[in-house]
Amino acid sequence: MTTPRTVELVVNGERRAADAEPRTLLSDFLREGLGLTGTHVGCEHGVCGACTVLVNGEAARSCLMLAVQADGAEVRTIEGLGGIDDMHPLQEAFWEKHGLQCGFCTPGMLMTAVELLESTPNPSLDDIREAMSSNLCRCTGYQTIVEAVQAAAERMQGEGQ
Repeated sequence: MTTPRTVELVVNGERRAADAEPRTLLSDFLREGLGLTGTHVGCEHGVCGACTVLVNGEAARSCLMLAVQADGAEVRTIEGLGGIDDMHPLQEAFWEKHGLQCGFCTPGMLMTAVELLESTPNPSLDDIREAMSSNLCRCTGYQTIVEAVQAAAERMQGEGQ
């Protein structure tokens, strides 16, 4: 049996710590260790993108990263994006453009889109399609997701974000 180790992260701007076995995945650490269940676990092989979070500002598959690898990192999850009373422009656009149906892939889609819009504030449709192609959705057909990311980009440029 391995000895748990304390893993410390800055999650959504708040310093958090919990014990984790060395083999604990970041997705499990977030969900079970920290109670942040917005990060979904789909394929557990890094293929679907449902577990995508931002680690030090870059999209990462939390099902492929060990919690101990993220020790000391800044992690942003869907819970840090915005709430019902203060939605992020991406959340608003996904809602308005019907960029989700069942919602399982949505946290990963949104976090992937956040990384895109923070690095490329005025993405082309090809940029959006390329970035979002790394996440799988079995419901929407992707067009409404692309439209939502495009609408959010336009809104964010208008707000000067």
